[in-house]
Amino acid sequence: MRHVLHGEMKDVVELADTTMVRRASAGDATARRAQRTIASSGQLLPLDAVDTRQWRALADRAIEPNGYYLPDWELAVNASAPGRTGASALAVQSDMALIGLMPVVSLAHAYKIPLPALVSAHPYGTLCTPLLDRAYAEDAAARLMQAARDSGARALVLRDVALDGAAMKAVNAVLRGDGIRPRVLSWHLRACLNATRGADELLQDALSAKKLKELRRQRHRLADEHGEVGFEVARTPSDIAAATETFLMLEASGWKGRRGTALAMVEGDAAFIRRAVASLGGRGQCKVVTLRAGDTPVASGIVLLHQSRAFFFKLGVDERFARYSPGVQLTLELTRHLCADPKIASADSTASPDHPMINPIWRGRFAIGDVLIPLRPRDPVVAAIHAALIMRRSALDWARSGLHLLRARRNR
Repeated sequence: MRHVLHGEMKDVVELADTTMVRRASAGDATARRAQRTIASSGQLLPLDAVDTRQWRALADRAIEPNGYYLPDWELAVNASAPGRTGASALAVQSDMALIGLMPVVSLAHAYKIPLPALVSAHPYGTLCTPLLDRAYAEDAAARLMQAARDSGARALVLRDVALDGAAMKAVNAVLRGDGIRPRVLSWHLRACLNATRGADELLQDALSAKKLKELRRQRHRLADEHGEVGFEVARTPSDIAAATETFLMLEASGWKGRRGTALAMVEGDAAFIRRAVASLGGRGQCKVVTLRAGDTPVASGIVLLHQSRAFFFKLGVDERFARYSPGVQLTLELTRHLCADPKIASADSTASPDHPMINPIWRGRFAIGDVLIPLRPRDPVVAAIHAALIMRRSALDWARSGLHLLRARRNR
């Protein structure tokens, strides 16, 4: 279920964090930050001007992981993915080290709204959590906001952020100290996996005995009719490249191909995914997994890895094998694989709300949403930005409803 708050100001902490947090005064916050003798500077610069070595080092120290803001992923998106190029970066340094990074675009670029705001750049995956150094998270958040102010922005729009995540808590702490309240534009619950549990126990809790029996029957039938079923994880550069092509082929063979939205069907998208997967795979931060029946690939998925978290990017299936539930079978194997890896503690489905395939299997949930952050107290320009965003969302909702109605009539 997706929740939209029209015109209502609601603190992110009130929505997603049930613990009581003491409201600090502006003086408290200023004194607290002043106690840290950090000479920091922040600026808005082209994304590809960020030092990639420092970016990677920051990612290793980030208080909250985000596989989609790893440099090898986001730079590949920015280089060629249509509609996602031309990003800038709010970047904060301290003692020559990068301590905060947020890829951004203008509000006009993101939403065609000509008002002075910056929006987190969309990295193709549905997660835009900024990278904040865990040792200086609040300082980094404060400096990022100051860099946005210095650029002329009156507000920040954080898209697809974990509302109760560590990064958002740091942002909230700074805002409370400055007497500013963020506005949650929309939010929903997203499926995630607790990979510290045993896979068999987890799957038994998630799925009924009848459903598990039916899936085992489908797998046995797939093996009997098409060859031994195997789950593969590409590891070498050549295997990763071949598995990426298999994924692209499978994704394009289904409904995304028929709609023209498969990655392989758009040159810039295909270039981005090949570059990103190859780069991250070489660093052990991406896996391409494939389910085969004999020599035939029937399902494939791309998974990013950042710190102790996995991110399930996309899934492609051969719809000719639909009666064997290949997407579900691959997800079951992926679940077992992640739970068996001691380096992985959790996995983000990065799926849409109420996703019919992943939600019944990965039963963990966390709140994710879009947040409008005023950069000055009681700024009337922010009210105009908020109103424009609400009007845009309402128009999109009406358009989606009309499209669904047309499709329903066509399918009668």
